[in-house]
Amino acid sequence: MKNKLPGLFLIIGAISLALSCGQPTADAPQPVQAAKIVKMPNAEMALIPAGTFTMGSAAGADDVKPAHKVSVSAFYMDTREVAQKSYEDLMGVNISKFEGDENPVEQVRWTQAVKYCNARSRAENLKPCYDETTWQCDFSANGYRLPTEAEWEYACRAGTSTAYSFGDDAAQLKSFGWFKGNSEKKTHPVGAKPPNAWGLHDMHGNVAEWCNDFYAADYYASSPAKDPRGPDQAPKRVIRGGSWNSPPEKCTSWFRAADAPGLPDVCLGYDVYGFRCVKSAAGN
Repeated sequence: MKNKLPGLFLIIGAISLALSCGQPTADAPQPVQAAKIVKMPNAEMALIPAGTFTMGSAAGADDVKPAHKVSVSAFYMDTREVAQKSYEDLMGVNISKFEGDENPVEQVRWTQAVKYCNARSRAENLKPCYDETTWQCDFSANGYRLPTEAEWEYACRAGTSTAYSFGDDAAQLKSFGWFKGNSEKKTHPVGAKPPNAWGLHDMHGNVAEWCNDFYAADYYASSPAKDPRGPDQAPKRVIRGGSWNSPPEKCTSWFRAADAPGLPDVCLGYDVYGFRCVKSAAGN
């Protein structure tokens, strides 16, 4: 029996190695479906594939708890934040503090962002999503709108479950985003930092981005599991992604902020607020 044991162990080891090579371990990263990049008339967009992810985090503030599973339908998203030239071309004015054609538009209210969405829709002969009297969003329209909060986080994560789309190490943020530690107190041209796995630039920093949803601190406790769109009404709208003036902990994939959609005082933070557009991907 003593002479047979080494051979037996070798056989068992070979079987174990074969199994480990053929099947991913529980901790192994799963492959991420690449997003298709599409050139639209007014912007480059990524076709974000439908999928399910864990929204929120047990490591975050109370308003990102509980972490919960959410399924999101496919949609298109701008690969870059809306730049000042794009905004001025459609709206006829540049409202930004940190001027530069390729810098993100900022000092923008939520209502101004959705008016841009409608103007872009009309420019491409698409049906606008927003009623500019009630500010209701028609999700069945084929025009442009702001992302839901779930769409934004799903797109930002791009298949990851870490604090940032590039991992958990906040020291690496300087390589992927403009934040308080490297921005020199200003915005920078959109797309200057590497994108995430789905081709989206500046999801961590540069300007914080308006979402379509109303904000409620306890919304995650009752959020629908499929395409959540936020509470029906609230004083504030959701803002995501952190900005040039944010510390690393406010640039995570899960961090939530909010502000009133129409406050006129830029001292309250509008020089850090921008946005990007999404549109329906029905039929894809």
